[in-house]
Amino acid sequence: MSDDVLLSLANVESAYGPIKAIRGVSLQVKRGQIATVLGSNGAGKSSILKTISGIIDPRRGTIEFKGQSIAGADPALIVRMGLSHVPEGREVFPLLSVRDNLLMGAYTRSDRDGVARDMEMVYGYFPILKERAAQDAGLLSGGQQQMLAISRALMAQPELILLDEPSLGLSPKLTKEIFEIVVRINRERGTTILLVEQNANMALNAADYGYVLENGRIVMEDTCDRLREKEDIKEFYLGMKEEGVRGERRWKKKKTWR
Repeated sequence: MSDDVLLSLANVESAYGPIKAIRGVSLQVKRGQIATVLGSNGAGKSSILKTISGIIDPRRGTIEFKGQSIAGADPALIVRMGLSHVPEGREVFPLLSVRDNLLMGAYTRSDRDGVARDMEMVYGYFPILKERAAQDAGLLSGGQQQMLAISRALMAQPELILLDEPSLGLSPKLTKEIFEIVVRINRERGTTILLVEQNANMALNAADYGYVLENGRIVMEDTCDRLREKEDIKEFYLGMKEEGVRGERRWKKKKTWR
């Protein structure tokens, strides 16, 4: 694996009992990059992230992070190596305060001063969390819980964040705000991000490189600029269909396929 590749998967398969979730997935994420995996519900997107972070053990294939194998490793070890997972549905600790949720993100660290600095850093990205620091996380809105989940991941000082469906259940306005902060984190901190997202338009605008997943297999990959121009992406993920107009071709908006 070359020095600029932070994460590499080769021919990875994983399953839930007898049901295969991902089938021979190969992908790479370069340092400092935002990469995205697009796909419909049930395509296996979340399963890829769970397999990387050690929640699901792979049945075959290799997973390397910073040049070291992490296939089947303990999730706590993977976090200590510098990889954080923001799960689908946020999964904050509802009975703990916002501040204590953030401290849980830093449980692998012993540098108290650094933890305090990073807590102020995440408050800078999401000021509402500072206002609600003493409030139970379960009382936050969905958008605020997503902010907290991302901030909790940042408290571990990750080199790579696995970000699963950050727009799930959020309004278009909140989705836009979350994605703007994700891009800021990548640009300002150099944090590499592997993003799984059904909102293809937001994902392709935020990311540098993309993979398209169907039935557990990667069926297409390219830079996001090029993916946006592919007819299948326009039709099935961006909700555009091609129509003839007086001998010319144009793209017309239709209902997005989810």
